[in-house]
Formats: sequence, structure tokens, C-alpha cells
Amino acid sequence: MAEIVSVLALAHAPGATGWLDKAPAHEQEALLAGYAAMADHLWASKPDVIVGVANDHLLNFRMDNIPDWCVGIGDRWKGPSPWFRDWVNIAPYEVDGHRALARAIVQGSAQRGFGLAFAETLEFDDNWSVPLHFLTPQHDVPLVPIHMNCVMPPVPSPARCLAFGRVLGEVIRAWPGSERVAVMATGGLSHDPGGPKYFEVDEAFDRGFMDLLATGDSERVERELSIERMVAAGDGGTVELLAWLVAMAAAGDRPGESVFYVPSVPLRCGMGGMIWNLPQ
Repeated sequence: MAEIVSVLALAHAPGATGWLDKAPAHEQEALLAGYAAMADHLWASKPDVIVGVANDHLLNFRMDNIPDWCVGIGDRWKGPSPWFRDWVNIAPYEVDGHRALARAIVQGSAQRGFGLAFAETLEFDDNWSVPLHFLTPQHDVPLVPIHMNCVMPPVPSPARCLAFGRVLGEVIRAWPGSERVAVMATGGLSHDPGGPKYFEVDEAFDRGFMDLLATGDSERVERELSIERMVAAGDGGTVELLAWLVAMAAAGDRPGESVFYVPSVPLRCGMGGMIWNLPQ
């Protein structure tokens, strides 16, 4: 049976690769060290495949027809999408998919009450390009991308995201292959792209959110975290943290561990990362 060997969540803000030099030196150093620590954790788990969950950014779907989750079932992925290449300052890359596992996620989730969309082709922007640049720079670990709606209301509720994360974990562990699977959520923390808080970072919210996930208490997360609170911390971006709830639940509602946090106004985002330590 497949094994989930690591679970992590981290920011994918394009400033980390697109205009990192605009941040002060101490922020650059902390951010690069944080991503390096996340990469060390990932590689120590020796993953055969990454199952990722991230905001779609309205790149692949029309505003009036966005699925809560869409699983990429293709054999090969390319990024960044041409429009985003200069913005994220990342050269074109390709990464293998894992069709069999992706299809199993679609089928197994349907059997457990989650009807997921699926697609042979998906465009990538900073959602995958930035974290893969830091974590798997050779793009040598296959990726099953799951694009989710964190933008257009109604977005899935925190409770729904936690429920999906539990199902995702069950389906992966039920996969009859021998793959070692890493679950990676990307997005957040507080940011408001193009909005009234574009030049602000809500550090209090970010640290409170990471402290909340560190408890491993999904009932408390469901009780204390709301879409409205995330929107208040930065509309249009902070709600990406719903992906982190999927990761938390896939880990089995275990306590999370904060790896780094950098509240970077020049990068227009609270930047951070967490891991969930799994029993060996």
C-alpha cells in the first residue's frame, strides 16, 4: 500500500522568485533559509510522488464555472504559463505526472462523497512554479496537481476542506502501489493582490493561523477559523490557506510545526511554511 511520508504547506507568492531583491537582506536570508529547510524535510522523506493542493488563480476555469477541486490526471506538466514567466522569473520547466494515482484519487474520493473535477491539461502559475523551484529544482519528483477554488464565492468552507483532506489521506493510503507520497499545500499567508491591503501584511493573523494549525485540533480550527476572517486579513489571497487545512487533515489532524515565517511587505505577502511530523 502507498504511504504518506511527509505533509507540508508553504507560501507560493511570486515575489519569492520574481522580485526577491526588493526585500531587505534579512528577509531574503530568512526566506531562503526557510524554503531550504522545507526542501530538506521533503527530501529526507524520499518521496516518489507529490500530491499538491493549491489555488487555481482563475487561470484554468471561467469565473462562473469553477470546481471546488480539480485533479490533474495528465502524464506530463509544463510551467509556468507563458503570461507568468517574467512575473515569477522562472524558466520553463516540465515535470512528470502520475496518471494512475491521480485517477485513483478521483475515483476513491467519489466513493467517499467528493465528486472531483479532473483534467488532462492544466496551466501552472506561481501556485506550483514557486514551491517546485525551491523544493524540487530539478523537477524530478512527479506531481499530481489538485487545483482548488479559493477565489470565487462560494469557496469550500473550512469544514469541507478538512473533510476533503481526510478523504484524500484515506484514498492515498488505500492506493495499492508502493509509492511514498508527499502531500504539499501551497498558498498564503496574508496578502491582498491589487486590493486596499496590497501594501500590508497581517502578521497577527498569520501567526495566529499557524499557531492554530500547530494544535492539531481540527474541531478548534473549524470553530475558530472562518472565510470572513481570512478575507479580513487580505481579500483575494489569504483564503488560499484553505489548502493548508486539506494538508492538515490528510496528515491525520496531527500537530503542525512552524518552519519559518517572514512578514514581507516588499514581497506583498506573509511568507511561511509548516510541516506535519508523521509516525515512521
